[in-house]
Amino acid sequence: MLKLKFHTDLIECGTDEAGRGCLAGPVTAAAVILPDHFENEILTDSKQLSERKREKLKPIIEQEAIAFGVAHIMMEEIDQINILNASILGMHRSIDSMLGTLSRKRIPQHILVDGNKFRPYPDIPHTCVIKGDGKYLPIAAASVLAKTERDYFMERIHEEYPMYNWKKNKGYPTKEHREAIRKYGITKYHRKSFRLLPEQYELDFDLKVNRKTS
Repeated sequence: MLKLKFHTDLIECGTDEAGRGCLAGPVTAAAVILPDHFENEILTDSKQLSERKREKLKPIIEQEAIAFGVAHIMMEEIDQINILNASILGMHRSIDSMLGTLSRKRIPQHILVDGNKFRPYPDIPHTCVIKGDGKYLPIAAASVLAKTERDYFMERIHEEYPMYNWKKNKGYPTKEHREAIRKYGITKYHRKSFRLLPEQYELDFDLKVNRKTS
């Protein structure tokens, strides 16, 4: 089982993001504070879990967590500030959301961050942990919430543009997704700063925009 804390004597939250490598949709981040008694033998990095297990874990995390927050950073903002900055901003905003539900006595004293890049959050020290979602329960819990919430978003916009099959590929650069971009062009949900096709120079964003018709 994963470790519950990095500093056993501090209130800690874990934070992680999902969707960083996608061609469409937001990058989604979550932050979670787990209670000291929390245990779960199947909770780990969301990428190592089946969709069924993530769906089983989501309500457990939400019910047992002391607090949690989730934030989407949308495509336009990703294109403006780049995906690394957007991922960090998402984690900050998820912490903001979580803190809004807490009393002063329960504010985290330390942040566990998945990965090796982060900007200091005001007044709370942090530690970056490479592959932390497979090492610490709070980060793993955040990874599950971020992944499930982002998947829900992609399933909703799939109904608007079903030809890209986002319900299945969730916006990742699968062969099917790229073939759909080549055939239909891009949508308002695509990240225009990303290399959407290997032959990117052939894709004219001004002319090949797939606009939903009513």
